[in-house]
Amino acid sequence: MNDSGTSRHVVVVGASLAGTRTVQNLRSLGFAGTITLIGAEDELPYDRPPLSKDLLRSDWSTDAVEANRLLSRDELEALDLDLRLGVAATALDTDARRVSLADGTAVAYDVLVIATGAAARPSPWRPASGVLQLRTLAESRAIAERLALGEPVVVVGGGFIGTEIAAAAVDFGCEVTVVDPVAEPMTRIVGPHIASSLVDLHEQRGATTRFGVGVTDIRGEAGALTVVLSDGSELAASTAVVGIGSIPSTEWLAGSGLTLENGVGTDAYLRARGASDVYAIGDVARWPHPERGMDVRAEHWTNASDQARYVAAAITHSASAPFESSEYVWSDQYDWKIHTVGFRTPDGESIVVGDLDADGRVAVIHADGDGNACGAVTVNWIRALNQIRRLLASGGTAQSIADQLQAPAAVVAAPARKEA
Repeated sequence: MNDSGTSRHVVVVGASLAGTRTVQNLRSLGFAGTITLIGAEDELPYDRPPLSKDLLRSDWSTDAVEANRLLSRDELEALDLDLRLGVAATALDTDARRVSLADGTAVAYDVLVIATGAAARPSPWRPASGVLQLRTLAESRAIAERLALGEPVVVVGGGFIGTEIAAAAVDFGCEVTVVDPVAEPMTRIVGPHIASSLVDLHEQRGATTRFGVGVTDIRGEAGALTVVLSDGSELAASTAVVGIGSIPSTEWLAGSGLTLENGVGTDAYLRARGASDVYAIGDVARWPHPERGMDVRAEHWTNASDQARYVAAAITHSASAPFESSEYVWSDQYDWKIHTVGFRTPDGESIVVGDLDADGRVAVIHADGDGNACGAVTVNWIRALNQIRRLLASGGTAQSIADQLQAPAAVVAAPARKEA
């Protein structure tokens, strides 16, 4: 497809990062046709990473919230969109090329971009009050209000979201316990070389970790909760925040004929399988990763932005090459800055450069089974991060990247642990 004129109507469902960047890129590339942007939340588009980071800790003033917007109202108006906020998509008819909305209306499309993202995996524990989850601006505000009380908090889930909330809770003066059934829950994200250091960090800052034990029940109400653990012990809490993963927002696509399995399945060009002129991008998309040799669904800010740019170019000029991801994730844990790029493979090795205890910084370079660099994680080392990203883009071995970092600490090779 090659059409930058006015003959086609592009409908984008999802007004978070992926959807918003798609409409921006369409206009910047010269698309002059009708664009409809549909968002379930009655909020101007906003950025999600700060919801568990800076914004969660902020004063929640109007200035703080508005600084988190992806676009101002004036910028949105300049894009000349048919903007439908506060109304969710409820169904898709790919034969009629029509999206049904919760208000009873429907929008016809020539090209559809599905960017509905993912939702927090629902908590299986639902007492009358006091159990919160984080995915939206309103939910972040609700958590901040509870943390500001300075009362005991239990965080269920030891991934990035959970531990970022735990760090914020500690800063608010709360007594904090983080619970996860996995002994070192960060291992999946950062690898075994750094995971234990992150556990130590939380404990040193005052949080209690109960890893390797699950939650069987949460009962009571806000201010007086009892969190029951699988070992029979109980934790008293004023608030519980549950962060146990996410699920792609595809329920509205049931019966559409699209391939729905842990997201919307696409081809290498991000075209949804099962219909023509339909794309899926961002957290909701499951696409064939050229280096991993498998379909992946990547919940990365950078991935969503990259896919939005790619699809806008595909709509206006047609895609000549498959999409290639630049995987990049970051997390703020107290004053530590953790960054990951690329990925790890179970049969590869990891090379550690630096020493957190001695230097306060470290980089871990991941190699695939052939020794080629495929990813890395850094802690408190921005210079190394920037250098690694450049070197990964140009190819080469993990050892060559480690050598070029020229860190004062010795380079130590260690095999990557295979995860369950």
